Amino acid sequence: MPRTGVYPGSFNPPTTAHVAIAAAARDQFELDQVVLATSAEVLGKHRVQRPIFAHRWQVLEAVAAEHDWLDAAVTDKRLVAEIAEGYDVVIMGADKWLQIHELQWYDDDPAVRDATLAQLPEVAVAPRPPLEVEPEVLLRLPDEVVDGVSSTAARAGQTDLMAAPARVFAEATGAWIDPSRYEQFLVTEGLISPTT
Repeated sequence: MPRTGVYPGSFNPPTTAHVAIAAAARDQFELDQVVLATSAEVLGKHRVQRPIFAHRWQVLEAVAAEHDWLDAAVTDKRLVAEIAEGYDVVIMGADKWLQIHELQWYDDDPAVRDATLAQLPEVAVAPRPPLEVEPEVLLRLPDEVVDGVSSTAARAGQTDLMAAPARVFAEATGAWIDPSRYEQFLVTEGLISPTT
């Protein structure tokens, strides 16, 4: 039976670290397939308006297509425990690991939280200093991945941190790096009306 892992996230944009984390989980947990699972609305994040979801999805599919062990999927589930159903491993960053322990997602009921988290399959947590990660769930990563590859930095213009399909799309359209050029791209493509 193939072993599969799921890596939920907004991937806005997908970075070289996202791919490295997925690859590390594949190796460490002996997975046959890792699925990058995304949603138009990611729990705990402000609704992303730009790039539009269709473009983010197009880029994520292209990233997955570069590796025969990687796939991408859209989910309407929002809780990590729900997304992880049916997988052998769930992959996340240390920030997400801490977030899913917060009571606000469980109607402030510790029993509901604990029962929900108990349903998770094996957990692989990518370190994110200075956050602490328990050794039993820690995903081993090269130092260069841990220290400084982030979607925030990529959006701030460090396109070298983006996965190749994201970098190509950003440079062609302005997505993530030049909001006004991306808006013009949307107008040119007929996806939005020009503002007056």
